[in-house]
Amino acid sequence: MTVSRPRAQKPHAGASKRHAFLVASGIFVSRIAGLIRERVFAHYFGISDAADAFKAAFGIPNFLQTLFGEGVLSASFIPVYAALLAQEDEEEAARTAGAVAGLLALAVSVIVLAGELGAPYLVSVIAFGFHGAKRELTIRLVRILFPGAGLLAISAWCLGILNSHRKFFLSYAAPVLWNAAMITAMIGWGGRYAQYPLAQVLAWGSVVGSTLQVAIQFPVVLKLLRRLRVTLAYRTAHVKEVVHNFVPVFVGRGVVQISAYVDRLLASLLPTGAVAGLASAQTLYMLPVSLFGMSVSAAELPHMSGAVGVETEIAPALRARLNSGLRQIAVFVIPSIAAFLILGDVTVGAIYRTGRFTKADEIYVWGILAGWSVGLLPSTLGRLYSSTYYALRDTKTPLRYAIIRVVLTTALGYFCAIPLPPMLGIEQRWGVVGLTISAGIASWVEFSLLRRTLNQRIGRTGLPAPYLTKLSLAAFGSAGAAWLIHHAFQRHSALLSAIVVLLPYGLLYFAVALVLGLSEIRAMVDRVLNAANRAR
Repeated sequence: MTVSRPRAQKPHAGASKRHAFLVASGIFVSRIAGLIRERVFAHYFGISDAADAFKAAFGIPNFLQTLFGEGVLSASFIPVYAALLAQEDEEEAARTAGAVAGLLALAVSVIVLAGELGAPYLVSVIAFGFHGAKRELTIRLVRILFPGAGLLAISAWCLGILNSHRKFFLSYAAPVLWNAAMITAMIGWGGRYAQYPLAQVLAWGSVVGSTLQVAIQFPVVLKLLRRLRVTLAYRTAHVKEVVHNFVPVFVGRGVVQISAYVDRLLASLLPTGAVAGLASAQTLYMLPVSLFGMSVSAAELPHMSGAVGVETEIAPALRARLNSGLRQIAVFVIPSIAAFLILGDVTVGAIYRTGRFTKADEIYVWGILAGWSVGLLPSTLGRLYSSTYYALRDTKTPLRYAIIRVVLTTALGYFCAIPLPPMLGIEQRWGVVGLTISAGIASWVEFSLLRRTLNQRIGRTGLPAPYLTKLSLAAFGSAGAAWLIHHAFQRHSALLSAIVVLLPYGLLYFAVALVLGLSEIRAMVDRVLNAANRAR
């Protein structure tokens, strides 16, 4: 008897692009809400001790969301769950989802309890440059924020279910409620409280927002699962596979988080404003990472994981999806880099220049953002490479390279942030720019290793040099022209300058890219024109 072997699924580029669009749309809505939150935060806190305390405290329990959150569950849970759905074994998929939910809830509860009890020790380790009232405020904020971070980890489980069922928008748009709760807290109490007590009100607003974020997703998840039974059944084959995949990704995320905490720790040793400035710049840096890197990677992972067959059989499908996704990411990330480097003050000013946030603060955050730009392209492209490894059920290779990245970031970051500025005669507070540049250099090393190893497994992947050259010419040429416009509008308000400068920059970039024959831009223009014609 002849047994037919499963064949790899062919890529469906149209569906993948639609799903990436839905992810990007959800992320865009939530990020806009986040930028509004940051603008309101800048209005009430500026670059102050209270701002430093809140940003540092927010980062400590946030590790819980990061470790157990979207990236880890996407790498460990979605490949297994999506494969079960592709095999039409919905009953086993539901059992696996229930067991993962139970194990996740147990682990998160233990860590939240430990965080509440150990908050003073965590602050001593992560922000030992804080003293007195600033340190005490940070401890109080950590204790308030920890339970909310635990809820956000549960939200990531909901995201895994929704993504596997190709329901992409809701899970990425749900953080709008979280941001709305924090904005409401600041506006509602900002005029009545001083900065220190207002920071505590804001922390409680974050917890309320986390609850709302889970609550809006849960009914849809229950409907998709039909019958959810939360258990601790970790001995089944599929749950074991999830746990097996989870451990190296968890460690990898933990290593990356250690790097982020080292950055905050080093920033806490710098003059007032370094921690808040680092966090403010990172918010803008994460916008293209989320909109373009995360959206494409999140949309591709379920499709890649659904491919069946041995590695040599699915390699062409993975290679086609990966190369297509890389082009989708680069066409938006490279102009983002140009905007951050050349027009960064316009971008920062549009979001943050209000209330206590001054022009000097704007220039400071622009410098930090320019440093982040060094690693923007490898960070976004690297997410898609990591997703390809996860689809191949390989979580250890990205872990090894993440460790290398963190070691480099830590070593370079310390040198560039602490001893180097005085050696060069630069004011010590600008050492935070050295941190971000160091992270960018390390990101390039990690990306190069990920690409080289994957190319050995599935064949040549990557972006052609002529394509990158055209994108760079379109982006930096357009940014240069927009800078001339900015020079003429320097005396106008920050928001007006952003509209007058950034809008022409985007339009000019698309026009130049069309002239240079970039197919992704042509496809987007055609879709817009077709939609306009249908609307008539």
